[in-house]
Amino acid sequence: MIAPEAALALREPLAPLAGGAWIVGGCLRDALTGRIVGDVDVVVTGDPEAAAKAISRAHGASRFQLSRDFGAWRLTGGTLPWQVDVMPLLGGTLDEDLSRRDFTVNALAMPVAGEDVIIDRCGGLADLEAGRIALVSPSALLDDPVRVLRLARIAHQMGFAVDPAARDAARVAAPAIRDAPGERVMDEFSRIICADDPVAVLDLFDNVGGLAALVPELDDCRGVDQSEYHHLDVLGHTMEVLANVVAIERDPSEIFRGDADVVAASLSEPLADGLTRGQALRITALLHDMAKAATRGVTPEGRVTFIGHDQMGADMADGLMRHLRTSNRLRDFVVHGVRQHLVLGFMVHRQPLSLAQQDRYLRRVAPDPVEAIVLSVADRLATDGPRTTPIQITKHLALARELLSAHIAIEAREPIRSPLDGAELAQILARAPGPWLAEMLIAIREEQLMGRISDRAGTERFARAWDEAHPAAP
Repeated sequence: MIAPEAALALREPLAPLAGGAWIVGGCLRDALTGRIVGDVDVVVTGDPEAAAKAISRAHGASRFQLSRDFGAWRLTGGTLPWQVDVMPLLGGTLDEDLSRRDFTVNALAMPVAGEDVIIDRCGGLADLEAGRIALVSPSALLDDPVRVLRLARIAHQMGFAVDPAARDAARVAAPAIRDAPGERVMDEFSRIICADDPVAVLDLFDNVGGLAALVPELDDCRGVDQSEYHHLDVLGHTMEVLANVVAIERDPSEIFRGDADVVAASLSEPLADGLTRGQALRITALLHDMAKAATRGVTPEGRVTFIGHDQMGADMADGLMRHLRTSNRLRDFVVHGVRQHLVLGFMVHRQPLSLAQQDRYLRRVAPDPVEAIVLSVADRLATDGPRTTPIQITKHLALARELLSAHIAIEAREPIRSPLDGAELAQILARAPGPWLAEMLIAIREEQLMGRISDRAGTERFARAWDEAHPAAP
């Protein structure tokens, strides 16, 4: 497993640092186990800014300060093969720095210049060989509960077992995640969500009590049974929906066939906070039913209901995203997705739909119609109880494809504008502008989509007829 030559290869681009500098942490762990290194952490005894300037000059790299409090600098671009973070030694000495780290496999160091040696004060090399995640110190997780998220992510990423003592310590530290700085929790949570198999990482995280601390509403959904149209409890269903979103993101062609490229393009588009639309949709999938435990009811006939869980869930998701201090754009995306996740399913029983009805749905879920359609499909595929029939799933998928095709067709026609603008319509009808005008413009848009009006004269005739049917309040 250990490949020292790969670790030694990290040193050459950092040669301008000379002595008093060490490569540390996860980059060494990854290099020693043959994994791709994406970023390199360096600690220095001297001034981190001077060290950053030296690397920047040598490689033509951009540099900026990460933290005024801790004196950290980041370098990217130029001829650097990876991102480099330069930091001062924690505690002033290398031994003190390594003793303050989280896991033994991350508490490794290698001098940038000098002997070809891996410095291992905490048994990290033995744990790499054994495939084990162990703590540097018994208090490592209590000192920083955010590390509980990292424990799950790294264990899954490396395919390593979690040392029993580390697992016990994680269970003790996990409740404090809720009180940790939201930005730091979100940073680690985003890494979990972006994993190749986020469900597996979340399962590890859940096993040490982390999920209950991060999203207690989901923990409340554990064991909450649903109707006979479902084959899993609410939490199990949620994880299957998330898995389905990941599968569609990876290959949308099985579901969306000839329009798969449109889905792939939308899901891969950057959204906010370093996440693509597809990765943000994973968060929506995880939270879409988070209010079911709070809204569960049973009718006199014995039917299980979750009335209003979409609206309450949107409010809960909003609170969580605010706690995690995400951007407004990411929060709005997730909250909107949770709020609208049931709409497509309700439309299955109203088919066939006119183009105007399709447009109403697409406007309702805008600006994220592709993601709303994908989430609905992922949700439907995870709803396969004893009363679910193949035809129900088939109809849902057919409608999803139909709405996606409608979206593509309407996008090709955009912008769809009324031949008469709002001011002209108000003047023609001698009405003061108000909410009625927005309603009329939507009605005109639908007439245009249906091909019933296309010019100013036709628009005026329709507007006068609409006005007669919707008179102003006295």
